[in-house]
Amino acid sequence: MTAYTQLNLLDLPPLPEGKPLSSVPGLRYIPNFINPAVEKTLLEEIDQQPWITDLKRRVQHYGYRYDYKARAISPEAYLGTLPEWLKPLTNRLWQEGYIPDLPDQVIVNEYIPGQGITAHIDCIDCFSDTILSLSLGSDCIMRFTAPSHTTEDLVLERRSLVVLQGDARYQWQHSIPARKSDLIKGQKQARSRRISLTFRKVMV
Repeated sequence: MTAYTQLNLLDLPPLPEGKPLSSVPGLRYIPNFINPAVEKTLLEEIDQQPWITDLKRRVQHYGYRYDYKARAISPEAYLGTLPEWLKPLTNRLWQEGYIPDLPDQVIVNEYIPGQGITAHIDCIDCFSDTILSLSLGSDCIMRFTAPSHTTEDLVLERRSLVVLQGDARYQWQHSIPARKSDLIKGQKQARSRRISLTFRKVMV
């Protein structure tokens, strides 16, 4: 049985509306977006695929390959349609209205403890007005930085989804601090291996 079939057979509840973070306009956070069985299936499928090691962290590109150095994407970077094991997720995101158009580009990022990603805004000319990120394997802190340099921290729980639209998409930078643990609810929490899947609609 393929991972795609397993995902379809799982009895998944409808997506919740998500919790807006009023201090970051356009940001929504959905805990428990997927269940543990789906998380396990996705991690197994991801670990069967080849990794790109050009960066400090390992990545996988689907749909289109993003050029990190040029911060650009082009028709020549097209890799083909998304693999079958990703389609239940992309279809659900679109059908439930979390993104206006069916995502056609997915980046898988692996973060081992101590790794992070610097503050950035996803390429404005490359991708549409909605960015979606699904966390697997470990909780961590995502930091949002306003144009005024004020910051807001959000705990990304494993299996949660983050939706970036509006100011959260175009004005606020987001980052993952590079460290081995986070302070969550007053307690030091060690990170473990974390996988993120970022879903986007390409504009080329």
